[in-house]
Amino acid sequence: MQKSLRWKGILYGAITVFAVLLLVPSVTSQMPPWWKVSEKIHLGLDLRGGMYLLLGVEAGKAVESYLEQIRSDLASNLKEQGVPVGKIETVKIDVKGESREAILVEFSGAKEKVDRLLSSRDFSKLEQLPSSEQGGITKLQLVLDKKDEETIERDAVDRALEIIRNRIDQFGVSEPEITRQGSGQMLIQLPGIKDPQRAIDLIGKTALLEFKLVDDQGNVDEALKGHIPEGDILLYGRSVDPRTGSRAYLLKQKTLMTGEYIKDARLALGQYSQPYVSFELTDIGAKLFEQITGANVGKNLAIILDNVVYSAPVIKDRIPGGHAMIEGKFSSDEARDLAITLRSGSLPAPVKILEQRTVGPSLGEDSIHKGIVSIIISAVLVVFFMIIYYKLSGIIADVALILNIILTLAVLALFRATLTLPGIAGLVLSVGMAVDANILIHERIKEELRLGKTIRAAIDQGYHRAFSAIIDSNLTTIIAAIFLYQFGTGPVKGFAVTLFWGISANIFTAVFVTRWMFDYMTLWTSVKKLSI
Repeated sequence: MQKSLRWKGILYGAITVFAVLLLVPSVTSQMPPWWKVSEKIHLGLDLRGGMYLLLGVEAGKAVESYLEQIRSDLASNLKEQGVPVGKIETVKIDVKGESREAILVEFSGAKEKVDRLLSSRDFSKLEQLPSSEQGGITKLQLVLDKKDEETIERDAVDRALEIIRNRIDQFGVSEPEITRQGSGQMLIQLPGIKDPQRAIDLIGKTALLEFKLVDDQGNVDEALKGHIPEGDILLYGRSVDPRTGSRAYLLKQKTLMTGEYIKDARLALGQYSQPYVSFELTDIGAKLFEQITGANVGKNLAIILDNVVYSAPVIKDRIPGGHAMIEGKFSSDEARDLAITLRSGSLPAPVKILEQRTVGPSLGEDSIHKGIVSIIISAVLVVFFMIIYYKLSGIIADVALILNIILTLAVLALFRATLTLPGIAGLVLSVGMAVDANILIHERIKEELRLGKTIRAAIDQGYHRAFSAIIDSNLTTIIAAIFLYQFGTGPVKGFAVTLFWGISANIFTAVFVTRWMFDYMTLWTSVKKLSI
């Protein structure tokens, strides 16, 4: 028995020492470089200050983009097969009282060719609505299958979440919280951020990179008056074009390449320390870029991001190797942010800010102060109550209570969890539950002593009879905390985390550690009367 007691003491002591070591980085920054086990306890937005964003993903735009791609492929296939097409465009139509995106196709004759093409694998996701024919012109309306639409929208939100998470990670915000809210929203919390507007610009940028040829034969002035040649588009540049003295560019509508082939993008410095973005393409992208530049030597290639022309350099020669650059009179921060967005990829659908709040650090400091004061006051009152009411046994309960707090905070540091203001409330509640468990045990022991049992028998029976009640109450609270974490958001999760680990630590300290203390006191010191 005494040997078992010794090994338990060593184990409990080792756990306590390890927990204290986990908390050292939260108390001092003077840690050896080899200590990588834990970090300083992370503070949430409400304690540290920062920015809260609720974003909505316009997932319907992803469906529009997908249909536009299918429309372009369908137009090319119909042209290759010699089908005389009068009109092929994406439109909104009413289907059973619901507004849906559709492809409208008008053609004459060759109905069999069109039906055969639409039944092929490339266009199998399209559903044909009832067609009409008038004057030899057949009108077809094609919509996506409803399940496919929902899949595209759901994937768009998932991809947007992942891309935004990558951008924020590269932006350098520590301990960000990025979670999905409902079907098409996401919650972003950025503690300690110093430049909220820069973060908003980085998060919300669609970052669709395109390469198009400049129409050198077109007249920009006429295009500005509304006379845009067929097959061209008019876009504006980020800066004035030194060739024309204008910010407007007349470009070929066809996109030669997009940013999907970008492998890496970095901030670089030019000849006069002017920042620019250097990017590297994938193997497929490098071959495509080499073909594009080789076929268009002497022409201007516009580099476009979100419909803004950043630069339109002359292609002087074929460019092999897949290395290129984007210039545009950037500041260092602008070039760095552009590189981040290109590395993370373009958003599959635009995002809009539904709610934005900024929490100042002074409010966070005030919350920390009040939270610490509340824990100290509650702990001191509990400690004195237990000592006055239960005497020496109350000191044992107080030691378990302090160890409970240490273990809970140590777990937060170990798993890099975030401590929030509701989390402090969860910690206070777990302190109350810990006291409750010790009171149950002590009252049971007192009952056994009143029945005339020996100290050892009273302790054994006291723990035995209190065990089921403690486990029942603590397990139900743990289950509640799990569900709060699973289905809750932000503050609710912060409360659930500390409550879960606080109650888990309570079971260990109240049931096992205090029992070891009682056993040690009665077996090793031969106590004749229990102070309780």
